[in-house]
Amino acid sequence: MRVEPVEIDSDQTHAAVMRHPDSQFPGVLVQGDTLWTMCCRADEACKNGRAVFDEETYADLNSLRNALWGLLTHYKATLGNHGIPLPFSETPAR
Repeated sequence: MRVEPVEIDSDQTHAAVMRHPDSQFPGVLVQGDTLWTMCCRADEACKNGRAVFDEETYADLNSLRNALWGLLTHYKATLGNHGIPLPFSETPAR
């Protein structure tokens, strides 16, 4: 891990906009628990959309879901590498 200054254009809760020193454009900071929720919602949308959408639309939806899960996988690995606990539980609620 390293510490560097970043430009913060907005520090709105759950929608912070900041620019990494090596990036040309700002990005949006998504909290890990919010990303987890987005992934779960994308799973549900794919499950429900399979029978509703045509093949191309479903493929687009599934691609979006896979991109979200890719970000979450990177997030989890990074936290694990630094010994930081996840801010969500992957155990389904009973």
